[in-house]
Amino acid sequence: MRISFNEVRNNKIKSYVLIFFFIIIIGVLGSIIGLIYNNIYLGLILSMGAGLIYSMFVFKSGDKMILTMSGAKPVTKKEFPHLFHTIEGLQISAGLKTTPKAYVIKDTALNAFATGRDPEHSSITVTTGLMDKLNREELEGVIAHEMSHIKNYDIRFMMLTTVLIGIVTLLSDFILRSFLWGGMGRRRNNDNNNMTLILIAIGLLLAILTPIIGEMIRLAISRKREYMADASGATLTRYPLGLANALKKISQDPDPLVEKANKATAHLFISTPFGKKKSLMGKLFSTHPPIQDRIKKLEEM
Repeated sequence: MRISFNEVRNNKIKSYVLIFFFIIIIGVLGSIIGLIYNNIYLGLILSMGAGLIYSMFVFKSGDKMILTMSGAKPVTKKEFPHLFHTIEGLQISAGLKTTPKAYVIKDTALNAFATGRDPEHSSITVTTGLMDKLNREELEGVIAHEMSHIKNYDIRFMMLTTVLIGIVTLLSDFILRSFLWGGMGRRRNNDNNNMTLILIAIGLLLAILTPIIGEMIRLAISRKREYMADASGATLTRYPLGLANALKKISQDPDPLVEKANKATAHLFISTPFGKKKSLMGKLFSTHPPIQDRIKKLEEM
């Protein structure tokens, strides 16, 4: 229980740090937009306002968007009684007050994910391929992994990260398009001093690099969260080999591609839904740690 409590506390602290970091970045990008259009205050107000509206909308309905994009459908206990009983049992073991909703994706690939903004508004989605190929203990291991993401507030932290990176990307794209559309030409000549040009050059550099850096931060966080969810999930079931054996079957899946998965949702799945990446760049931008490393850690528990 101590590990789980620390994870929840750390995720909340990191969420505040993350918000502060991205507010600074959004403020800088907003100031650059203001400089381009000769009104720094207007740029700040518009960027912060747009960021707030975007954050509220995505944070409130982001899980529904993810489920829709993934082709996930809500199911009843009558349709999949074993799935419901497993989720309900592990919800009690995890000490959650609310049972996560159950969703299913009709896909032969072996995969699953959890989403939501907090444990009271969460869901667990599995593919039909996963339920067909895994035995009881293996399915329990996978559900426990996803339940850990919910219990440890990983779902909130990852959604928050995605929202903030989305805002920065939108602002960065706006700055780049402003340069392409000749935004500088609308500035008065007496404003074209060296300091302004330096600030705009910095803004242009940030516009190019910030989305890339933000994405690398998100992926690094995602990889760490997978290790922690493996450990927490194994603690819930008290049988690490259940998840280890499930990951073995997932790694041996001849067709791991989840048809409706995309880059925006890939980090949520228990294993990458796009297949194996062997190149250095592929590993650098991977949403998941090497699955063999995860299996080894579980077997050593």
